[in-house]
This record gives sequence, structure tokens and C-alpha cells, in this order.
Amino acid sequence: MAAAAPLDRLSLDFCRLAEAYAAGLAPEALLAEVLRRLEAAADPAIWISRRPPAEILAEAARLPARRAAGECLPLYGLPFAVKDNLDVAGLPTTAACPDFSHYPAETAAAVARLTAAGAVLLGKTNLDQFATGLVGTRSPYGVPRNPFDPAMIPGGSSSGSAVAVARGLASFSLGTDTAGSGRIPAAFNNIVGLKPSRGLVSNHGMVPACRSLDCVSVFALTVEDAAAVAAVIAGFDPRDAWSRAAPAGFSARVPAPAAFRFAIPRAADRDFLGDAEGEALFQASVARLQALGGIAEDIDFAPFQEVARLLYGPFVAERTHALREWLAERPDSLHPVTHAIIAKGLAYSGLEILDARQRLQALAQAIAPLWSRIDCLVVPTAARGFSVDEIAAEPIACNTALGRYTNFTNLLDLAGLAVPGGFDSRGFPAGVTLLAPAFHDGLLAGLGAALQRAADLPLGATGAALPPAAAAPPPATQPMVEIAVFGAHLEGQPLNPALRALGGVLRSTCHTEPCYRLLALPGALPRPGLLPARDGVAIEGEVWALPSAALAAFLATIAAPLGLGQVRLQGGPALGFICEGGVEGAVDISAHGGWRAYRAATAAAA
Repeated sequence: MAAAAPLDRLSLDFCRLAEAYAAGLAPEALLAEVLRRLEAAADPAIWISRRPPAEILAEAARLPARRAAGECLPLYGLPFAVKDNLDVAGLPTTAACPDFSHYPAETAAAVARLTAAGAVLLGKTNLDQFATGLVGTRSPYGVPRNPFDPAMIPGGSSSGSAVAVARGLASFSLGTDTAGSGRIPAAFNNIVGLKPSRGLVSNHGMVPACRSLDCVSVFALTVEDAAAVAAVIAGFDPRDAWSRAAPAGFSARVPAPAAFRFAIPRAADRDFLGDAEGEALFQASVARLQALGGIAEDIDFAPFQEVARLLYGPFVAERTHALREWLAERPDSLHPVTHAIIAKGLAYSGLEILDARQRLQALAQAIAPLWSRIDCLVVPTAARGFSVDEIAAEPIACNTALGRYTNFTNLLDLAGLAVPGGFDSRGFPAGVTLLAPAFHDGLLAGLGAALQRAADLPLGATGAALPPAAAAPPPATQPMVEIAVFGAHLEGQPLNPALRALGGVLRSTCHTEPCYRLLALPGALPRPGLLPARDGVAIEGEVWALPSAALAAFLATIAAPLGLGQVRLQGGPALGFICEGGVEGAVDISAHGGWRAYRAATAAAA
């Protein structure tokens, strides 16, 4: 183990803090150092309210006794911050509107889970008022300084939460994300921004922006750290009407597959607003994913752009609905830009809102087939960064440009993970976002962790290097079972969408030992059967991981004469499809070496 860094230079990433605690560092000493850093940062606009230092130190001092008493504390001694649209008992909730300030009686569900897990809350951070904006400048409490260039925006709406992590003032923070507020600030601060699947984390105790779209988000220095926080705060909550239980087998992070497919917007749809360096940085991230085993596919991005435009079209009425009483009774309390945006919702009729919902559904249906052939969509997190002055001159137009690659995400019920993507010649950061359907959070974390390590960038603005990679992902909620498939369940084949729908994740391609024959079985659905044979050949297939809890549902879809049994693969045995007899009328197609080759030859001959 490397020698620990001096306390005043200790990185707050989870790995290095765990090492420091194991070496004897007391949580109280660490929190005292963090409080020193908060004062030295001299940026009061990061925070709206902070806990008293004595209270923080006393809580840290109690942690060793809690651990000794047998409490499970997966976030032991990790300092964190929360956006000030999340309630914390004892601190005011303002949502960056002083007249809205009030003291809640109860702490938000996500925050309560964190403190129960041993994390220590520092205070509440600044935001674009009522979480309306992607800029970080719409707050009467000031603009948190971007740590890479104070002339540039920090991103919003979760501005203070992102800057606190980037500057090494907190190990992680909570933000919220409705239109990209948990991703844009991550890109502009060189950190990770995790937007979980909608409903995975309880919104109980959050000031709503759009109730059906809002998500509690996580900022952290590494993907592994963000996933560890997500694993703690996830869980169904009946107090939140939009809460959803994760499917059986869900995990906050799974290993990155050895082979995967990802989509990117086609060249004609990629717009970096003239920033050639930003475009080059995006292409570098794409190249890293390809080097990790990814196959890229250019897609028509127009449907996603049309969805994005709906968010601040008729769907803005949901923001108006959340703040309708405030808009009617205290309009002068709102930031002028916030007021203009929220008031816009009053102009839409119920018929127009229903038209928008119908159009959204049609677009989602049109996009749906894409997910049957790719594992994730990869987009720039933002087209480019903007200066504070640019935002002041064109607040609405610039914000709209920032939402180009984010605004569709929550409307389409996607999970998202923003990962650092490099620096331009000025030293300003850019990022890339990985997106996938709901409850594919674990897959995104696995791919995102691999991508972050391939980029090997420093952590935030701290200058610290990435910590050593974890030996393995955290344990899954349910174990995954690897299954070798050789026919209709292969990627791109007719039954593959059903496998993916059960949570299946492609691990790798494979070949059997040369001890099988491949048969084309009779029936309405073309499918093969793998039959053990002395004069066998090696057969091509794929290995997929399936949540063990979904195994019974998967077995119910398998029709005789096929079944699951042990298959001898090159590299070792595995569970896989085998033929259990009843092969009358089958045709031996072993000479093709695999089902895809046979199907291609059949199609060519037709």
C-alpha cells in the first residue's frame, strides 16, 4: 500500500479515505480538515447553509462507537453536501428563494439513508432557483466559482453540489436532475454525475420541479464512488407517489461487458456550437469505448431532439403546476428568468398538454427498437461551456443549447451517467454521458468506470490521480447467472429483446469445445439445437449474464426440445442451451460453425 498523503492533501475519494481510516485516521480529524478547507475555499456562493462545526465534529466522533456496536456503515466518515431543494431537519430549505425559506420537520429520505450509512453532512448547497436552469447563475445567493475558470459558469441547477466535490470539499454530494441538472455541472467540473432511473431513489423531502420527472442525483469523484452512494439511497418509498421498486437482480454496478454496442448521434446531428476542441474530445471518448470492446453505431438523433423540445414546450406546465401557488401569490420573489420560464406554462391548454403526451409516446415507440440492438447511447454532456457573461446576455437561448443532449433523458425514462472526457487547450473540462433504459444503471456504471479509467484524468479540480481500481464491483442485490446462448437469443436475433427485458447483459462472445453438432430445428420460429457428439465441431455463441431472480421467467420461455444444462466452452464449462432430444426432422448445420453464419447463408441463397 502506498504511503498515505498528508492530511491537508488527502483526496476525499472513497478508496483513499477507507485506506486512511484503516491506517488509524479518526473521522473527527478528517472532518476538522474538511472544515478547514471550507473556510480556505473562500467561496460562500457554494453554500446556502452549513451545519455548525461543533455539530459536525460531534457526529464524526460518534462513528467509531457506532461501528464497534455492529452498525453497518458503508459510507463511514465520508463528508457530503446536499442541494438546497432537499430537506434537512434543522437547516432551512430555500430552493434558492429567500422568501421560500422554511425549516422542515423531517429530513429527505435519501439524505436520511446516507447519514444512517455513516456519511457526515456538511451543509446545503446553492442552485438555480427552484432547480430551473442548467447554468448555475440564477440564484440570489451568488454564483459558485467554476474551479477551472471563474469566468465560466459552474453549470446548474446543482451548481454548489458539483463545485463542492470538484474542489475537494466533499467526498460526494446530492443534486437533483429533471432536465440535466445532475449532468451538466459534472461536465463543467470534471467529476461524475449519476442520474438514476426515475423512481429508483425516493423524492420524499424534495421541493418538486416536475414531479413525474424529478430524480435525486449523485456527484462524486469516481464512478465507483457514485455507484456506492446510489446503492445506499436506492429503494422503494410509499411516501413518494413516483417511487418504483427496482426489478429483481438490480445492482448499482456490474462489471463492464467484454463486448458491447453503443450508439452515437450521426455526424449531421452532432452540434458543438463551433467548438472544434469539444468535438475532438467527444471523439476521443468514443475511441476509448471502442478500445474497451465497444462497437459504435451512428443513429438519427432527430427523435431525441424532438423529445427534448417538448420539455420546455407543453411539459413546462408541470413546473408551473408545482409552483402555481407561489407564482400567483409571491411572483416578485422569483428570479426574473425563473419567473419567465414558470409563467410560460400558464399559456398551454389541457388539450395541448395531452397532444404533447401523445407525441412523446409516439416518439418513445419509434426510439424503442434501438434498445434491442445497443447497450447504451453515448452523447456529449454539453455542446460547449458558456461564460457567465454569455449567460447574462442570452439566458434562455444559452440554457436551451445546454439542454440539447440532456432534456430528453427523463422524458424517455432513461438512466444516465456523466463521465469526465478531457480538457481543451484552455484547461476547461468537457464530458460525455452514457444513457440506457430504466434500471440499466448497473451496466452504465460498469461501462462508465472502465471509461473513466481509460481516460485517466485527475479527480475534479483537486489534481489527485484516480485511486486504484476496485478488485470487483460491490455485491449485487441478487447474483447474476451466466448463460451461453447459440441461436435465437443471440444479439440481433428475434428472441434477444426478451433476454434484455429480463435484465440480460452481454458478457462476451464464446466458442464451444469441438464436441457438438448444431442442428436447425423444425418449427415456426427458426432456432438451433446444440447436440453433444463424438464428431463435433466448435460452435460460436455468446455469454449473457441474467439476474438469478429472473431465471425462472427465462426458463418458462424455453420450448422443448431445448433446455439449460452444462456446456463445454473453450475456457471452461458454463450453463447454456442444449438439445435434450426430439430432433426428428432437424437439419445438421454444423459446417457453418454457428447460427448467424447459417442464417446469413440461408438469406443469401433465398
